Amino acid sequence: MLFEDLDTALAAARACRLCQHWLPDGPRPVIQASANARVLIIGQAPGQRVHESGLPFNDPSGDRLREWLGVTREQFYQPDLFAIMPMGFCYPGKGQSGDLPPARICAPVWHQAIKAHLPHVAVTLLIGQYAQRYYLANKPKTLTETVKHWQKWAPHTFALPHPSPRNTLWLRRNPWFEEEVVPAMRYHVQQALYD
Repeated sequence: MLFEDLDTALAAARACRLCQHWLPDGPRPVIQASANARVLIIGQAPGQRVHESGLPFNDPSGDRLREWLGVTREQFYQPDLFAIMPMGFCYPGKGQSGDLPPARICAPVWHQAIKAHLPHVAVTLLIGQYAQRYYLANKPKTLTETVKHWQKWAPHTFALPHPSPRNTLWLRRNPWFEEEVVPAMRYHVQQALYD
C-alpha cells in the first residue's frame, strides 16, 4: 500500500483489523513513528502489558533494551528519535512457553508503507528471530549465529536477541554480546541520534 504521508499510513495501520478474528484481546496496533526518526526498532509483537498501555516496550524487556541503547525512557519515547514497529502490531496472546508468534500479515501489509516515510533512519535494530528472518538475506540459521555475525550488517543494521527477561540465560551463555555487540550498537545509535 502507498500512502501520501506518514500520518496517513500510521492512521491506517492503527485502524487495521485484518486479524481481529483470532486476537484474544482484540486489535490494538502499537506503533511509534515520526518522519524525523533516526533509529528504527523492529521487534516481535506487543506483550500483554504493552497491549494494555499502548506504549511499545513498556515492560522489563524495554528496560533492558533502553539500557543496551544507553538512552532514558523519555528519549526512547520521542518519535523524532525512535520509530518502533513490531513484526506483529497487536498482542498475539499467550502460548505454552510465552507469547504466541507475531501475526505474519502485518509486515508484508504495513512495513514498507511506513518505512517509505522514514527518510532519516540511520540505524535499524532487528530484535529477535522473526524480524531477522524477514529482513536479513542469507542469514545464519540460528539467532545466536546471526547476532554473532553482527558486523555483516553493521553499522546500519544490528541483529539483537530479544531483551526479554526470558533471555537472561542466553545472555549469560553469550557474554560476548554485551561485551562486543552492545557497545558497538550503542555507539552507532548515539551517532544516529545526535549527529
